[in-house]
Amino acid sequence: MQYTDFLESKLRQSSECGVEVDELAINPLLFDWQRRLTMWALRKGRCALFCECGLGKTVMQLEWARLIYEHTGTNVLIIAPLAVNHQTVREAQKFKITAPVKSCRTQAEVQLGISVTNYERLHLFDAGSFVGVVLDESSILKSYMGKTKRALVAAFKETQYKLCCTATPAPNDLLELGNHAEFLGIMPSNEMISRWFINNSMQAGDYHLKQYGAKDFWRWLTSWCISMGKPSDIGYDDDGFILPPLDVISHTVDAGQLPPPDGMLFDVSAPSATGLHREKRHSASSRAVEAANLVNSDDSYWVVWCDTNYEADALKKLIPEAAEVRGSDSIDSKESKLNAFITGEARVLVSKPEIAGFGLNMQFCHNVIFAGLSYSFERFYQAVRRTYRFGQNHPVNVHIIATPHEETINNVVFEKSNIYNLSRSEMVEAVKEVQMEELYGRRKLLDAPDIVHQSGENWELYFGDAVEVSKTLVSDSVDYMLFSPPFSSLYIYTDSVADMGNSADDEEFFRHFEFLIPELYRVTTPGRLCSVHCKDLPLYYGRDGAAGLRDFPGRIIASFEKFGWVYHSRVTIWKDPVTEMQRTKNHGLLHKQLCKDSAASRQGMADYIITFRKWDMSGNGTGKSGDFPRPVNSGDLTKRFDRYVGEKGPEHPRNARDYSIQVWQRYASPVWFDINQMRVLNIQAARDSSDEKHICPLQLDAIERCLHLWTNPGDVVLDPFAGLGSVGYIALQTGRKFIGIELKESYFNTAI
Repeated sequence: MQYTDFLESKLRQSSECGVEVDELAINPLLFDWQRRLTMWALRKGRCALFCECGLGKTVMQLEWARLIYEHTGTNVLIIAPLAVNHQTVREAQKFKITAPVKSCRTQAEVQLGISVTNYERLHLFDAGSFVGVVLDESSILKSYMGKTKRALVAAFKETQYKLCCTATPAPNDLLELGNHAEFLGIMPSNEMISRWFINNSMQAGDYHLKQYGAKDFWRWLTSWCISMGKPSDIGYDDDGFILPPLDVISHTVDAGQLPPPDGMLFDVSAPSATGLHREKRHSASSRAVEAANLVNSDDSYWVVWCDTNYEADALKKLIPEAAEVRGSDSIDSKESKLNAFITGEARVLVSKPEIAGFGLNMQFCHNVIFAGLSYSFERFYQAVRRTYRFGQNHPVNVHIIATPHEETINNVVFEKSNIYNLSRSEMVEAVKEVQMEELYGRRKLLDAPDIVHQSGENWELYFGDAVEVSKTLVSDSVDYMLFSPPFSSLYIYTDSVADMGNSADDEEFFRHFEFLIPELYRVTTPGRLCSVHCKDLPLYYGRDGAAGLRDFPGRIIASFEKFGWVYHSRVTIWKDPVTEMQRTKNHGLLHKQLCKDSAASRQGMADYIITFRKWDMSGNGTGKSGDFPRPVNSGDLTKRFDRYVGEKGPEHPRNARDYSIQVWQRYASPVWFDINQMRVLNIQAARDSSDEKHICPLQLDAIERCLHLWTNPGDVVLDPFAGLGSVGYIALQTGRKFIGIELKESYFNTAI
């Protein structure tokens, strides 16, 4: 593979494995933008449509299923929330879908065409008998290790065509998108996390999007999903898709003083989940009375949402005409009651958001009551969106009934609502440009950075890709190399695809690194050395399935040997485990873990300097030790080491030769204990606004000692990952010449 081809392969794109159709083949009853989205989804074959409520996901997924069925002659399955299957069949009739569409309860009822069922009945179907599957309200995949998510992924792993549709991919919970990608067969969730997310070591399971990975993440995301809140998000007119006003009305009821807990004269307990539950049970009747008064104030349709069964009991008692749907009802009973409300047989619906709050179209109703709220914003959002959706012709009134003590829940939900709205706006803006490129076939894959060269007395610095710049360097011209490469995907410094830290995993990092290693060999003087600063890397349970370490230095050795380098030496740089524990809070270093289960305890993580030699026998020397064209020596054994690099040198040498020997004995130690960890260049000077983490620059003591040991004054030293210029800084101080390459502009400028 050519290097440019490899870089383009790093730009994650989902492949197109679908059906190419002409626009004239799409149902003419669809809006223009619905036809474009349907054509795109058909072409992709495996993709997602994240479209706001009321934008017609049902008709688009029906048309997608019809054309897959007609193209293959094999059945397609649509899986939807409770009672939405009947709604889907009615939509198929309304839009004159030409393929047979049938609501099925079991596999035995399946006929040739499109079958629609509920998630609750998934286990009654043979997934292998369907060529395509649609997940309606695919936010059901939300839970990373949820039972439903795992069942869906397993059941449809081999299904050829897949479509996910939902209004709320939770942009403030981007890991949900990984579950969609895994279901669609695009990328496993843990690989997405590894590539684009940073683990918060202070809180297990807490990941956030890497700032420098964001551009690449959105590019990848929009290669398999389209997210839109209104038609103008993809370049169309919003006419007819502007929502009416939404009026949220708070009702505060007085349920009287809550009785004190048993054995207490007064209730002086701090607010807690238990306390709120007691308050909600105590106030259920008062809230039900307020809800009943609202419902009975006119003859319009009402949806009354509750959070608990005792709230539902109180509401049903005061609103006997209501169709009340609860979890203990049979599936058939739930569907019957929901259909009674949807078809107008019942004027009032009483249920919980987790039962009836997903997928159903209730635009005929514009009055909603929350007689009881939970802390779940998603349930609140979905429940409101059953009525407040495109196609609603009236202002929607949302009444929230609570006691003063219950307003804590309301405040949490409203705060989550604000966060969601902000996150969704940011997501729409982030994907708008690349989404349009994807949808209209104008996507650009690669923008190669230009190489910039700066120089001064005894130094040269290149701003650009290390692989491309190293190709321009003269063969056999570098006397020594010392560098700290990106530690696989642990840190990411830029959004450039040429950044080796911008890799999905170790495999991709080493594929990239191995374009550089042979160039480093070529430019090195025969007999001379290359030293690599590295360390073991962590495994995270949430991402890797286990907590532990992986042997990154070992992989580096294998890659260098692959291209002719000879593994020459390894030195361990001692690191203080207490400092590491304080910085990372890693459980393996905590004393409480030692007391709990010391099998999980581990030692601190050292740094390593691994050195390789170019042992060239191609005519530049015999290959025997000391018979290379540019040996490293002083010409005088008494002056080979006339100074010591480190915190505390040899004491009271008898003579220069003895001092040189003592210095060598310290340098020859396989563990360097006296490297000053704090003697580094100031990273803060080079940080920019998108930097999140940065491993400390290589210690200046370690650099100076390596140069003292393995170079002559006047030698040329190369660092292909120059960073702040630490290696060059010491090289010039000690009379060497320096060549550096750096891809991050703020580091390049600071190094100069």
